[in-house]
Amino acid sequence: MSSFIPSEPVIHSIRDHATELQRAEQGVAALAAQRNNRWYPKFHIASNGGWINDPNGLCFYEGRWHVFYQLHPYGTQWGPMHWGHVSSTDMIHWQREKIAFAPSLEEEKDGVFSGSAVIGDDGKLRVYYTGHRWANGVDNTGGDWQVQMLATPDDDQLTSFTKQGMIIDCPTDEVNHHFRDPKVWKTDGKWYMTFGVSSKKKRGQMWLFSSDNMVHWTYERVLFEHPDPDVFMLECPDFFPLTDAEGNEKWVIGFSAMGAKAHGFMNRNVNNAGYMIGTWKPGEAFHPETEFRLWDWGHNYYAPQSFNDGSRQIVYGWMSPFAQPIPMEEDGWCGNLTLPREITLGTDGDVHTYPVREVEGLRADSRVYGAVKLGANETTTLADDAEAVELELELDLTAEATSAERTGVRVHATPDGSYTSIAYDAQLQRVVIDRQNAATGDRGYRAAPVSDAELATGKLSLRIFVDRGCVEVYVNGGKQAMSSYSYAGEGPRAIQLVSESGSTTWSDVRLHHLNSIGLE
Repeated sequence: MSSFIPSEPVIHSIRDHATELQRAEQGVAALAAQRNNRWYPKFHIASNGGWINDPNGLCFYEGRWHVFYQLHPYGTQWGPMHWGHVSSTDMIHWQREKIAFAPSLEEEKDGVFSGSAVIGDDGKLRVYYTGHRWANGVDNTGGDWQVQMLATPDDDQLTSFTKQGMIIDCPTDEVNHHFRDPKVWKTDGKWYMTFGVSSKKKRGQMWLFSSDNMVHWTYERVLFEHPDPDVFMLECPDFFPLTDAEGNEKWVIGFSAMGAKAHGFMNRNVNNAGYMIGTWKPGEAFHPETEFRLWDWGHNYYAPQSFNDGSRQIVYGWMSPFAQPIPMEEDGWCGNLTLPREITLGTDGDVHTYPVREVEGLRADSRVYGAVKLGANETTTLADDAEAVELELELDLTAEATSAERTGVRVHATPDGSYTSIAYDAQLQRVVIDRQNAATGDRGYRAAPVSDAELATGKLSLRIFVDRGCVEVYVNGGKQAMSSYSYAGEGPRAIQLVSESGSTTWSDVRLHHLNSIGLE
């Protein structure tokens, strides 16, 4: 397939990029001026105004953390994609940067789609992304025409970029429209790129390219094809090695699978982001050794992207508002990212994700309740009004300590009787986020598993982050994670411990109020 690769990057300008960026900034500012903050996050990354989706270009470069994200600056629903940008020196305090990319080249005239950033051998950053245009030149009824693009920064602060143009064209006779989201890394002295593809037979694949100079790329092979024939596309692919405590290396392949059918507790969202663990050597296909597993069991997790900061593999996800109603669309903004999570390979052989240690720096004050016991069907209030808090909970699961069928926390509990429940369900043996009593928005519940080995310890730990309009839950040190939107009703937002149909013993309860990350 090397015949479709240009010998030099191709640049076809159709608009002035600086003008498009200025117009986009004005669009975001107009939406921000009317923004309603009732659910706008205090400690999650979101755009000042407009719609956002996938995290992009994640990197630690010249002393700063950089997070880019897909942005529609002119509305609160998906539209022509730009790249928004925030940065930080400590992953605690963040500042807004100018919009990094707007559609200005022929190959991206309908959207600057997702991609990644990587530091080259010369210490300079490169950004790889997908240029998107409608195949019929008008709308999606004729499918997509997508190609891979390269851009380089004009300064070390990443305040502006020069687009180098198209580096990989799309072989439209081999692809069913979808051809996007490049991820680049280096192994054994060679650069590699993978991205998601829907094959001619409508199978979800990841293709592998290689390069010696990061500009000219050669097709190598299909790195991976999803075994489920219902999966027609693998969005936002990721690929990286992890080493366990004993020094054993495994490769993790991650992707957001489009088309998978719901089965039991699995794949309950419209599309679902997950991973497989296996082995890979240059020149070969990836060999999975596990089944497909979810990165996150919540209602609203999608399109994660990871990067290595030199010592850690860190991932951000997009909290996708998959299903209507989406009430924040009315508020001048829509969508936020998750907290940054470190990815590790546990002694159980599985991947664990847990908030990076820097997140603890958000704590403004702490209240230690110690052991808390609740009788059958008893409720106790931990906080009368909480907009931004972190909870650390240890549940004693031994039979003599806890007999409740369901025990946990109600967050965003408002005077109208609405709340979101986060609880351990003894019958399901799962941690559940239940939104049946939510004030507004999509409802339903999601349930993360707790293994027999974990239950055998007689303990369950929960770390819960509650922002104005969303929650994140980490089970047993990140063995499972859950991310869901939770739209509070009007009035003070209480946090309550609840024990249903039986008693509960919490061996330790702690509450931390959290500071803003500075993007409000």
